[in-house]
Amino acid sequence: MSYLVAITGGSGSGKTTFLRRLIEKIGQENVCTISQDNYYKPKELQAIDENGFRNFDLPEAIEYDHFIRDVKKLKGGQTVERMEYTYNNPTLTPKLLVFEPKPIIIVEGLFVLHYPEIVKLVNLKIFVDAKDHIKMKRRILRDEKERGYDLEDVLYRYENHVMPCYDKYIRIHKDDADIVVNNNKNFDIALEVISHFIRSKVT
Repeated sequence: MSYLVAITGGSGSGKTTFLRRLIEKIGQENVCTISQDNYYKPKELQAIDENGFRNFDLPEAIEYDHFIRDVKKLKGGQTVERMEYTYNNPTLTPKLLVFEPKPIIIVEGLFVLHYPEIVKLVNLKIFVDAKDHIKMKRRILRDEKERGYDLEDVLYRYENHVMPCYDKYIRIHKDDADIVVNNNKNFDIALEVISHFIRSKVT
């Protein structure tokens, strides 16, 4: 049976960077990573706020039933396929993603600890944290570069969607996490400790 690790935290906390470095430490051959980001519902099905902006920062923005189904399949030893989600960026062509069971399975995303069905399967819960102004800066840089959003759009979403979502749905899981990684400057020490522990689970 695979050892299941969940990594969550607010938008811009550095989850993706931490995850990439963790995989490097553990060894790609030992890890299967499945991101909740590839389970967003189509744009036309997203909730619209009072100003006409679609809100992707809600638990219901995710096809959670498909996500839970695929995590269960992976932990049960089955291979999973999923089309990549490209954040409605017309310059990107989605790829078919293939997830194969490995000794370590890592699930990553804003809401991975929001769903009780996922929490029941998880062996280790990691919460990546950072100060709000640092998260906002990272979000601005990422969304402008990778997703083609302009600054006004990013700031609106951060104030009206991202932070309310974090306060209501994500922050509450910090106290339930097994490990909290503070990522205001770097997470090098935490990375060493966590990667050593997870490697011990590879048989």
